[in-house]
Amino acid sequence: MGSFVLKNRFSNTSVMIENDFIDKYMARANGEYVKVYLLLLRYLNHSTTSLSISEMADSLDITEKDVVRALKYWEREGLLSLNYDSNKVICGLEVGSATLGEPPLIHDIQTFKSRKEDLKQLVFVAEQYLGKTLSKTDIDKINFFLDSLGFSVDLIDYLIEYCVEHNHKSMDYIQKVALSWSEQKITTIAEAKASVETYNQDFYKIMNAFGLRGRTPATSEIEYMNRWLKQYPFSLDLIIEACNRTINSIHQPSFGYADKILKDWLSKNVQNSDDIVALDVKHKDNASKRKTVKQRVSKNKMHNFEERSYDAAELERKLYDNF
Repeated sequence: MGSFVLKNRFSNTSVMIENDFIDKYMARANGEYVKVYLLLLRYLNHSTTSLSISEMADSLDITEKDVVRALKYWEREGLLSLNYDSNKVICGLEVGSATLGEPPLIHDIQTFKSRKEDLKQLVFVAEQYLGKTLSKTDIDKINFFLDSLGFSVDLIDYLIEYCVEHNHKSMDYIQKVALSWSEQKITTIAEAKASVETYNQDFYKIMNAFGLRGRTPATSEIEYMNRWLKQYPFSLDLIIEACNRTINSIHQPSFGYADKILKDWLSKNVQNSDDIVALDVKHKDNASKRKTVKQRVSKNKMHNFEERSYDAAELERKLYDNF
């Protein structure tokens, strides 16, 4: 990503942090988001300020995606506005409002209280589902779903219910699912159920290809399948083919072995079944050439000695001379 220009309506002789930011925004914001906002204020004090997403990520030791999420979060909160280029990449931002340096406070006290009640309700629901008292870290994650990802209370409720029903009670796992839904721009329970149904069907087909029926996949197996379906650029048919080849090669299901096959295809830029056929033909040709070379080497080794010629009559004569 390229650099973007910062415009400041605050005083540029000091780092200015409003009391309202501390009182109404900082406490309920994700810690990484607060870091990003404070870094922006710091850079605004330069006379000529140019900053990039990657520079901010390196400075704060976070990912570029974390920086973008933070900027979009603060834009939703009304503390800054973002500008985008034709490729929808952030190319500029403006901190503060148009009114003499005061950031707009779009949440009144009643809205703030409502958010606290939503969080309280979700914590109660989560504790019922998970069967334990939530830690502060767990509560921060739920607050992240609510504030940063913009999920509704009902969607978060369904998120936790879905994960628990599939025997996943770890808040880290629940957060991974939440981030996946956010990347898919899921905002309603109906959209979440549709996504879940699609992935459940894909999981079933992969498990079936391995001959694993009548049980739910283990956590490690789900991680493999999520990687194949979400991160690798392969269709489900190619993933199933990798599973079939695993069974044919080692005669037992192995997610790790299938993953090696897929990684090999990925390194060779396989995109469809025709590419696989071409690889198979090339592999067969190479194997045939190696076999021919091996046979030649073996034949040469057999003849790699000094051949001797014998006169049978002379040998017979010498034999009789000894008697």
